[in-house]
Amino acid sequence: MDVDIIFQQGYVYTLATLAVIGTFYGLIFLIFNTRNITPPAFVVLISFATSVFQPIRRWIQEQLDRWVFYRDRYDARVTLVEFARELSSETDVNAMLSKVSDRLIRTLSIQHVGFFLLNEISGRFELHSLTQKTGKQPKQIASSLDLSFLEDTTDKPYLFFERPKHLRDIVSQELPESVRETMGELDFTYYVACRSHGKTLAFIGASRTTEGDFLSSDDIDLLVTLSNYVAIAIENSRLYSSLERKASEYERLKEFSENIVESINVGILAADLEDRVESWNTQIERLTGISRAEAVGRTLSELFPAELVSNFDEFRSDSGVHNVYKASLPPRVQSDEQVEDGARRHGLELAKPTNPPVRESIVNIAIAPLISKDLQRIGRLIIFDDVTDRDELERRLVQADKLSSIGLLAAGVAHEVNTPLAVISTYAQMLAKQVSEDDQKSKLLEKIAKQTFRASEIVNSLLNFSRTSPTDFIAVDLNRVIRETATLVEHQFQKVGVETRLELADSLPVMRGNSGKLQQVFLNLFINARDAMPGGGLLSVRTWAEAGLAHVEISDTGQGISPEHLRRIYDPFFTTKGPKKG
Repeated sequence: MDVDIIFQQGYVYTLATLAVIGTFYGLIFLIFNTRNITPPAFVVLISFATSVFQPIRRWIQEQLDRWVFYRDRYDARVTLVEFARELSSETDVNAMLSKVSDRLIRTLSIQHVGFFLLNEISGRFELHSLTQKTGKQPKQIASSLDLSFLEDTTDKPYLFFERPKHLRDIVSQELPESVRETMGELDFTYYVACRSHGKTLAFIGASRTTEGDFLSSDDIDLLVTLSNYVAIAIENSRLYSSLERKASEYERLKEFSENIVESINVGILAADLEDRVESWNTQIERLTGISRAEAVGRTLSELFPAELVSNFDEFRSDSGVHNVYKASLPPRVQSDEQVEDGARRHGLELAKPTNPPVRESIVNIAIAPLISKDLQRIGRLIIFDDVTDRDELERRLVQADKLSSIGLLAAGVAHEVNTPLAVISTYAQMLAKQVSEDDQKSKLLEKIAKQTFRASEIVNSLLNFSRTSPTDFIAVDLNRVIRETATLVEHQFQKVGVETRLELADSLPVMRGNSGKLQQVFLNLFINARDAMPGGGLLSVRTWAEAGLAHVEISDTGQGISPEHLRRIYDPFFTTKGPKKG
């Protein structure tokens, strides 16, 4: 204990003793007469004086600290202890150390304060911050400091160097020169260890007071007490930072995983063991027309048709991956009443689906168990792969293969029919030359020749249509393509009472194209027009030239296209025709 403290304590105890003695004799003279006092009364007074000694001493100590010994620093010392207790709630280590530095400089009237934090990777202490008393020039510290003298020791609460700027100081003389240079540059007299759970996390460097005096033992005790709170605050700050990093990493991984799930072009849902939906990605929203907000928390039976749910239940107890191929997924599998009833039971506010499906989907479904990291089954993962277009394409490929076979058959038939037609036409022309023009037989033979020629044109058109042509673009006579196509459907149109009217321009600009492909286009349009006029009607085809371009207009007197189907006229797989009608 230093001289100042001895003097202060002696002074306090002397005053406290005098106060107790004065109180003791005052009570005797006021209450008793010294000649009449009895031994029991004397013992009572002695006990009373003993019991009030400590309270009187504390009160005198507080008053002397406030008005004599510390004066202006008293309130700061008291609030410093209270401040230390609040440090554990601070999570920002930089802000916390800055506050501690300011409080220490104001409370202890020291020149500068520094903090040395433990680097958990290297295991060495590093200078974290250095704070000067207000109004003083900041200290210039070299970038490389040898702080090897700061060690995690538990045998003493602080290190003391009487004259750190004197390199030949007896205490520091045993240290390496680089350490002594560091100590002289820092100019700290005290290095107080900040310990938590037996481990030193930091050191507080404190200089002498502004008057050049050493700190009193009370000041050092206060500094040691504060260091323990600082250690706890540093540990809490590091734990908080670690949790923040882990939370940020978890959030990043979660967002990354969600982005993967949202980016793939298959519908994915995750359900718990009670079949309640936990996850519902964007693609499955598009497939079902049910929004994520509406689906999450609901059971599979509330979201999918019974037939599909039975497939899910079939593999409930199996641990492997199971597939359901080409299952039908209706565009809206539940009535509005079902949706509203389920929403009320779950306390949900329904949102309108942002992209409701407009057609039934064909999906391949994969059902797999959802496993936690400790290999416990926690639910199921169900994947929906929309194969509607693929299924339609496969169907059309099969149909195209059939048409190809029919085309080959038609080509063979055309070749076989052309031969007898040529014979009939030749003999009819020969017989016509042998009879006079006035003869009735001449007119009959002329009709036979014309009809065989017409039949030959039909057969040749059928042969050209069935023949696979290259996709190269060549000069095309658009009017000729239209006439040949009209010839192909003429007989069909006559059977259903459809009249064909061709208004073809005499001259059209030269155009390049593929006659076979164009004929297929016109044939499809003509057949669609026929189907739109089951009771008969008129098909008009008009061509004209304008601004160097050839134009074709096809119209019919059928029922037309309904407004709700207009936006789907370019969908290659959309049709309003019944089965086996194309």
